[in-house]
Amino acid sequence: MKAVVLVGGEGTRMRPLTETIKKELLPLVDRTILDHTLDRLVRHGVEEVVMSSPYLEATFAPFIEARRGSPGITWVTEEQALDTGGAIVHALDRIGDEPFLVLNGDVVTDLDLTELARFHRDQGSVATIAVTLMDDARSYGLVVSEPDGRLREFREKPEEPIPGTINAGTYVLEPAALGSWHPGDRVNIEREIFPVLIERGEPVYSFLSDAYWMDTGTPERYLQAHFDALDGRMEGLAYDAPFVAPSAIADPDAKLGRLVVAGHDVRIAARADVDRSVLLEGSVVGEGTEVAGSILGPRSIVGAGAILLDCVLGEGASVPERARLSGAKLRPNEVATV
Repeated sequence: MKAVVLVGGEGTRMRPLTETIKKELLPLVDRTILDHTLDRLVRHGVEEVVMSSPYLEATFAPFIEARRGSPGITWVTEEQALDTGGAIVHALDRIGDEPFLVLNGDVVTDLDLTELARFHRDQGSVATIAVTLMDDARSYGLVVSEPDGRLREFREKPEEPIPGTINAGTYVLEPAALGSWHPGDRVNIEREIFPVLIERGEPVYSFLSDAYWMDTGTPERYLQAHFDALDGRMEGLAYDAPFVAPSAIADPDAKLGRLVVAGHDVRIAARADVDRSVLLEGSVVGEGTEVAGSILGPRSIVGAGAILLDCVLGEGASVPERARLSGAKLRPNEVATV
């Protein structure tokens, strides 16, 4: 089986981190989110993956070069953004005539892809959409299905907090179902392709799963995915908590909360107090600092005695000594003004 992994989005909700780093190439503990996705595809028998992105396309080259073995990666250049459906149609000539998987690249899940594909075949579906139940579905569109799973409609995001099943961003598709759209078309799969298939009476089904699922498209959810990984909530992943990469150095007098990830070459000085935070490659936490609920981008620097609460620092950003920031977002290489 082959797969298309959607990695074309600009990650606007994850800025400033995604001004220089594609969100799928951000780490999830010890590897990129995309590495975790590809590893999971291999475990379910996928041997070839097709990807494309008009945004920060060049940043994928080192990743693809470093990624050895299965699955094989075919890169398709998009001259312009084609949206989710357009990117899939654009990749069809690399897929062939067999059903294939589609995954949103910023979703972290341990969904059983083998069972999803089996359900698709058994139902005789042209498109099968993995769905998950949310206690508060306001951030997502609702998916309404019949008792047997046949999809009836997509609804817009509700205004009030209500529970409901939402699109979990993983699909099985028959190539022939996309025959009405052409390479180069800009089209959204959720708002345009799926509704058209349903209106035609095509067999479109939802596959309800209680597997772990997290959309990492915001800083809050990105942090939560790390916390969940440290808590062992994802099947097949186990980490020490806190997680300190082998190349990272934390002074013995530093205090690290359990829900902390210190990535490659991170430096944490004496008397620093870090909790519920992710420190990306090469970031530096100065002496006597307090960092909580924050993401420090690669090679960012927090000066001695500074306090950061719920902040996001872009790549190379810096915070002066003894500064106090709450809810701040610093762009790449920006120096905080206090």
